[in-house]
Amino acid sequence: MSIVTKTGDKGETSLMYGRRLTKADPRVDAYGCIDELNAALGLARSICSDKFVSELIFAVQKDLIVVMGELATASQDRQRYIKDGFKLTSGEMVDRVTAVIVDLEKDKSLYPRDWVIPGATRVSAALDFARTTCRRAERRVATLIIDEKDFNPEILRYLNRLSDLCWILGRYAEKSSGSRKSGTPSA
Repeated sequence: MSIVTKTGDKGETSLMYGRRLTKADPRVDAYGCIDELNAALGLARSICSDKFVSELIFAVQKDLIVVMGELATASQDRQRYIKDGFKLTSGEMVDRVTAVIVDLEKDKSLYPRDWVIPGATRVSAALDFARTTCRRAERRVATLIIDEKDFNPEILRYLNRLSDLCWILGRYAEKSSGSRKSGTPSA
């Protein structure tokens, strides 16, 4: 089967189970932002030599597949989605990310005295880029809640927590590299 389906040539796309939507639909925009976030995290992971950070990013990328799948499924098809064995975004996912943040926050030196200027290291810059992409995805998902009564609130909670994780991982990456002076590159 070719990736060239030509079914999107007129500005439409399919959700899971074949429902068609315009590519301008807020749902499509939301899961597209999650896809961009996943790619940004993939970039961060590809340049990261710290095993802890790399494995954590990879786990988050797997979580984002769950989030994207859920967002790419119309509410009318959610039960079928679950029956087919797909997972929904859960409180456990949120708790897992929260626990990592809480653990990292024990190191008070990760909090700079001034605003963070992205770019101190390639890894921290990539994580800051992922953070801002995550915030945009969060805003897009928030618009879906307005129109959908049975929207899973864990999606929004997960994205909110994930942006915090990206921020603190960026500071961790800066500290680990020795370039932690308000985003100033090391000599």
